[in-house]
Amino acid sequence: MEKKLKKLSKKVNFFLNRYLSKFNSSELIVPMKYGLFPGGKKIRSKIIFDVGKIFKVKNKDLMSLAASVEAIHAYSLIHDDLPCMDNDNLRRGKASAHIKFGESTAILAGNSLLTTAFEILSDKSFKVENKIKSNLIHFLSRCSGQVGIAGGQYLDLNYEKKKVSLKKIINMELKKTGKLFEFCCVAPLIIKKNKKKLNSFSKLGKDIGLLFQIVDDLIDFKGKTKSAGKKTKKDYKRGKATIISLLGYKNTVKYAEELKQKIFKKLKVYSNTSSGLRETIEFITERSKWNVKI
Repeated sequence: MEKKLKKLSKKVNFFLNRYLSKFNSSELIVPMKYGLFPGGKKIRSKIIFDVGKIFKVKNKDLMSLAASVEAIHAYSLIHDDLPCMDNDNLRRGKASAHIKFGESTAILAGNSLLTTAFEILSDKSFKVENKIKSNLIHFLSRCSGQVGIAGGQYLDLNYEKKKVSLKKIINMELKKTGKLFEFCCVAPLIIKKNKKKLNSFSKLGKDIGLLFQIVDDLIDFKGKTKSAGKKTKKDYKRGKATIISLLGYKNTVKYAEELKQKIFKKLKVYSNTSSGLRETIEFITERSKWNVKI
């Protein structure tokens, strides 16, 4: 799985680097690339290709989707690390963008990566119908804004040091993380105009995103800074509202395992064509190297 992710990461980064090369004269291109490359493991991109395989979407089209999602993800991390947000100085094993370039430059670089995502989807090189482009841009906008990443981040900050119900925590994590995973699962179906499966894969994407966030919280709770590539044990210190803070570590592990089995049950109907997606989900939850077992 690691080899597959590295191979995909190389391809997605090549696409993004080539796309951004037309803007090399921009003063913001250096901090943008700093936040974007080499990037994480490209789990979101892998899910796009996994779902694309199930519905036989062209790899070239999937690459545009993956690049746009990675740009959105990089923007969200740059802003998430800011002193006014989570105030993290380390990201992906190196200094956060605001430490390297200053807060104002980091904000502007993040904003530029956000708009780059929509540029990619509207670009003439992305050879799908304009109506499909419009639908994809609309969906990704919702996943990124007040009902998605931005709205989830607001709740995340607002819930600090407060007693919050499980329902509210899940809603927050679905917005903050789940919405972008939802896009990853739905976007290939939008390209194929498959309305019949749209709702089921929307729910699937949310479940995968929630699972990813829970595991991320478990890594923060038990993992080590060096292997995680970011500071750990910060959620507890900041009084973050997480499922762990409400249910405890062991019950959260149990909750994650039940959620994983729920996802696998949904994928049974797709048999061999979903093997890649099942492999990705196993990778998300396999965390022995983080000292977290699910």
